[in-house]
Amino acid sequence: MFQRNKDNDTIKKIVSNMLLATASLFINGFGVYLTIQANIGASPWDVLNLGLSNTFGILYGTAAIIVSFSILGIDLLMKEPIGIAMIIDSIVVGKAVDFFNRIKLVHKCDSIFVAVPVMILGLFIMGYTQFTYMSASLGCGPRDTLLIGLTRRTKHVSIGLVSIILLATATVVGWLLGGPVGIGTIICAFGMGPIMQFAFFTVRFNATEIRHQTIIESFRVIKNK
Repeated sequence: MFQRNKDNDTIKKIVSNMLLATASLFINGFGVYLTIQANIGASPWDVLNLGLSNTFGILYGTAAIIVSFSILGIDLLMKEPIGIAMIIDSIVVGKAVDFFNRIKLVHKCDSIFVAVPVMILGLFIMGYTQFTYMSASLGCGPRDTLLIGLTRRTKHVSIGLVSIILLATATVVGWLLGGPVGIGTIICAFGMGPIMQFAFFTVRFNATEIRHQTIIESFRVIKNK
């Protein structure tokens, strides 16, 4: 059974877990890159990122950073806990996608029989790296924090419905900006959750047992050592 990292109570633990989160998110970016290269429609949030990229002529990673930090700002306004890894997440994943685009590691798929397996492989990579990233105990992603924060404030609305509203909003806005919507968008929207759940099950990882350290707590540890 996977044993989660102990509390980040020393500088060494915080730094090692920051490196774990960074490496995990870089590989997670490769998974995102594969879902985009499948070329059958991007995930809801990537429809938005790619729409911004196409409309304003900026790199995918730059668009992703803008979206992530905008969401991070909303998280702060809602007074949700912010961890160091959330900031790493906001930067690394998008720039990892830019890196893989630059070296042209995988060409865009031109057949749905190739595209679907490529997209599913990307989702599995994202699922398993989500596990290693969360195990660093330095915070969840900005979007996950937004989802939890909004659900807390809409007492009579389920987290599933809040998630659907967020994904639908990202998809529609991204589509209006020229982002790619297709069967892959549906696969990502409905497949990511079960695939992540499967990944967590296979490594016996319970995300609810993780006690994430906030950025303020991390700085206190660093200051006191």
